[in-house]
Amino acid sequence: MTIDPKRRFDPYALTWRMPIIVWQVLFFIGPLVFMIAMTFFLVKNYRMHEAFEMKNWIKMLGRGFFWDSYFLTLGLATLSTLCATIIAFPAAYALSFKVSANIRRWAIFFLIIPFFTSYLVRTFSWYVILAESGPINAMLAYIGLGPYTMLNTKFGTMVGYMTLTLPLVVILQTVSLASIDRSLIEAAHNLGCGRVRTVFTVIVPLAKTGLIIAAVFCFILSFGDFVAPYYLGGSKPPTLPIMIIDTTKSGQQWPRAAVVAVMMMVTLFTVAFAAIMVAYRKKT
Repeated sequence: MTIDPKRRFDPYALTWRMPIIVWQVLFFIGPLVFMIAMTFFLVKNYRMHEAFEMKNWIKMLGRGFFWDSYFLTLGLATLSTLCATIIAFPAAYALSFKVSANIRRWAIFFLIIPFFTSYLVRTFSWYVILAESGPINAMLAYIGLGPYTMLNTKFGTMVGYMTLTLPLVVILQTVSLASIDRSLIEAAHNLGCGRVRTVFTVIVPLAKTGLIIAAVFCFILSFGDFVAPYYLGGSKPPTLPIMIIDTTKSGQQWPRAAVVAVMMMVTLFTVAFAAIMVAYRKKT
């Protein structure tokens, strides 16, 4: 019987794989397993005790306020993903097909610059801009409108989400669109396709994988964001990240907060894997 050389143990290859394996175990798999185990702990006299009981799951999943926060977070993240995808596409299209490669590189550089500063700082700048006495309401007052309440609303939360995700979505969409073979677009025009039809029948299908990956990143960042809904949305009603903070402050209920975190992880894994399957699915 011969041994398949592909299945033969290769210590050299394993040596080079060990750093990523150790990193994944220490900083992803290990904490994730501990967080799942923590959901079965019990808190007595403000201290956690090892146990294997479903009380925390029953307590959290059996309450309406959890599901209200869950669907609120899911809805806001989905809306953020749709808004960022729609707003980013014209900018990415222009950078990919309407400008030179040099201008595109500079545009991507300027899109990266916001990440040089703290997201919290950028959020607080919007806190000033969206205030009732802020510059937006001041400009609206000149034409007889306002003042409008934009802070402590879902609109404020969406502004924060766009601040976090929009530059990244534009970059990812631009990279995906710029890699499309121009000859395919020229062929579509030669066959009589107009510009709008070419976008939806040629460009979008060819860039489908990149567009979906950009949307997934946007959803993940929005779903897990704490800053925007807390400082710009007013935290009422709370999203799931805010609920985690509130739960830990309530009698040191870390196990119940872990239940919320696990539910968030399950949701994100489900959405990510479903999106990746759609992105890389080949037509039969």
